[in-house]
Amino acid sequence: MSRLLLPLSLTGALLSGTAIADVPRVAVDIAPVHSLVARVMQGVGTPDLIVQPGASPHEYSLRPSEASALQEADLVVWIGEDLTPWLHDAIGTLAKDAAVTELLEADGTMLLEFREGALFEAHDHDDEDDHKDEHDHADEHDHKDEHDHADEAHADEEKAHDDKDHADHDHAHGEHDPHAWLSTQNAATWLNLIAGQLSAADPENAGTYFANAAAARGEIEALNGEIRAVLDPVRGGQFIVFHDAYQYFETDFDFPASGAISISDASDPGPARITEIQARIAEQGIDCVLAEPQFNPDMVATVLDGTQASTAIIDPLGSDIELGPALYPQLMRNLASNLAGCL
Repeated sequence: MSRLLLPLSLTGALLSGTAIADVPRVAVDIAPVHSLVARVMQGVGTPDLIVQPGASPHEYSLRPSEASALQEADLVVWIGEDLTPWLHDAIGTLAKDAAVTELLEADGTMLLEFREGALFEAHDHDDEDDHKDEHDHADEHDHKDEHDHADEAHADEEKAHDDKDHADHDHAHGEHDPHAWLSTQNAATWLNLIAGQLSAADPENAGTYFANAAAARGEIEALNGEIRAVLDPVRGGQFIVFHDAYQYFETDFDFPASGAISISDASDPGPARITEIQARIAEQGIDCVLAEPQFNPDMVATVLDGTQASTAIIDPLGSDIELGPALYPQLMRNLASNLAGCL
């Protein structure tokens, strides 16, 4: 009598009680969030990544395979429109039947507002005092040299241009800094949320999803200890970042940056902003300027010119790390170790 032979993959699925067709299709926007979802789905399935490593999430053109992943998705997990404004319409068109989880809107997510200007202390008050002093000085010296006034007017125009760029950036990307995945506190919150969304779509595997999320939260707690141990020896060191993407990391580990060269990864800094950063490096003895792999190294070299500051490369998206559950913790370790090494 002949026997019906089943494919090994199907046989394993039947023995484990998990039907392959029951595993939800999940589409995720960026690699760090993909890593968190992959950790919760570990042993059950694998999510699809929309924005490929090395690409900017702010502006991106979907490939056919990525559009297909959205069309076939039962669940979409994304940071939100503040990070990927173009993805909002794509989800509405291609994934209109999917359950959508926007992490920036989730209960328990720590949100931080965009910081103002090139320097991150209470510089606005100082600027106001400077402008007041200039006004008083002008009242006392009405016949000040016209050439000096022209220079001041030119500097004000440059600063106004930089301020306008910042205002346009805020308007385009919302009120909150979208780089919220760089807080391990947020990551731990999102793990349970992801497990709940997956369990709603796939109740049979709910136990696995929540067990994975609980294990991952324990891993993040241990990761926090690792990062603090790396940063503690260099606390007090001062650093400047290429673009202002790291304040969630800075807040979690109480390790603030002194400023940012660029407002965002989508804009180049103006002359006034570069001058402001160079002055800060010179006056306060900044130890480190952190660059990013996708940005023009000549800009960093311009800022470093004439200083003794060191430089290192950091990447908020983990573009050079293998996709999967291990990407997120390795991304955070790399941020800490590269910062500490630079300092």
